[in-house]
Order: sequence, then C-alpha cells, then structure tokens
Amino acid sequence: MLEQRTCSFCGEAIEPGTGKMFVRKDSTLFFFCSSKCQNNFRLGRTPRRVTWTKAGRKALGKE
Repeated sequence: MLEQRTCSFCGEAIEPGTGKMFVRKDSTLFFFCSSKCQNNFRLGRTPRRVTWTKAGRKALGKE
C-alpha cells in the first residue's frame, strides 16, 4: 500500500506518483502538490495568510 502524503503548504492530499519532494540541508522533508504551492513556499509566504489553503480557511473561520 502506498503512503498518502499531504502538501506541506496547502494541506491537500497528494496522489501517489504526483507532486514534488523538497529536502532542506537539515534533512527536513517538504511535499508539494503543485508548483503554485512550491513557489509560495519559496517566497516565504505563510499558509495561514493565504486564503485558499486549509490553514487559511481555518484562520478565517470557514472550516
């Protein structure tokens, strides 16, 4: 059985065989479902302040 992963930025589920994995120098793993999430992470944006992420919707009280 393949392991189900979640996007490190938006919190959505990533289907097996898709997405990207990023490894920092301190061996921290980050998984991204799309280039949109990866680029927002690179720009230093926090998911709580981006309205389309799960954390952003929770911060707004919509979930």
